Amino acid sequence: MEEKVIQTIIKYNLIESGDKIVLGVSGGPDSVCMLVVLNKLRERLKFDIVVAHINHGLRENAKIDEKYVLKLCESLGVKCFVCHANIKEEAKKQKRGLEETGRIIRYNFYDEILNQEKANKIAIAHNSNDNVETIIMNVMRGSGPSGLKGIEAKSGKYIRPLIEIKREEIEEYTKEFEPRHDESNDENEFTRNKIRNIVIPYIKSEFNSNILDTITRLSIISKEENRYLESKTKEAYEKMLIEEKGQIILDLKKFNNEDIVIRKRVILYAINKVFGSTKGIEKIHIDDIIKLCSNNIGNKYLTPNKYTKVVIKNKQIFLIPVKC
Repeated sequence: MEEKVIQTIIKYNLIESGDKIVLGVSGGPDSVCMLVVLNKLRERLKFDIVVAHINHGLRENAKIDEKYVLKLCESLGVKCFVCHANIKEEAKKQKRGLEETGRIIRYNFYDEILNQEKANKIAIAHNSNDNVETIIMNVMRGSGPSGLKGIEAKSGKYIRPLIEIKREEIEEYTKEFEPRHDESNDENEFTRNKIRNIVIPYIKSEFNSNILDTITRLSIISKEENRYLESKTKEAYEKMLIEEKGQIILDLKKFNNEDIVIRKRVILYAINKVFGSTKGIEKIHIDDIIKLCSNNIGNKYLTPNKYTKVVIKNKQIFLIPVKC
């Protein structure tokens, strides 16, 4: 297991000498595996770790999970920080679903510990099965080719050392540590659980017993091709860029001379530059912007969402953030 994780670390340059990493540990097999393996590797690779655990206050066994993580960390000599949250109450306040609220609180706490401990990375225990489940979810939601990438091994400060390890391997490795079991994973209330507990087992038994490996290969190919397209998109964007202060201005003629695939990606790239996210921007919005630019008629505009205004004038494309 340790050698497999090291291969992933090297392949994606996840950990460097001198890193200090916050590990998100729930007490389940995945996060316990990540904690144990990285603890074994920290001297060898010369990095340090601390643990962050969230007690979501949702399950009867949450307190038992918390005690388990604290005891495991103590036995390994790893500093552990615990956050107590009332997800139901917060979800009601924020008018969000339980799953989304839990995720927001979880990542906010990781950031808090990262800053407090002067760490520079956050490790999440996503595994190969999680990656496959995510790809299937993306396809079901109508995602484009980028959705086939699945979960990245590294995205900004977040690293996923177990992303190429199968769940079965993890469960076998962690047997001796008797990790906690989150019974909510057995309930088919959420989409991911339905895919994990119903869809994938059905595909395995009826169509392809190696479906996990098949989709993982698809994910690898998609990541390689997406990296190439990202480099071409950045190259095209910089070629057509006129201004990038507060708003983004692009040369309309240079934009229209690009292939449709690059034009769509440039729009998303530019919107992400302005807002740091493309959330809420859907295919229909991109298609409308492409059509607006193709018509090449001056003084026309679109508002794909309440935060963005796209204006065509003076043979230029203006992407303007809208103040709400």
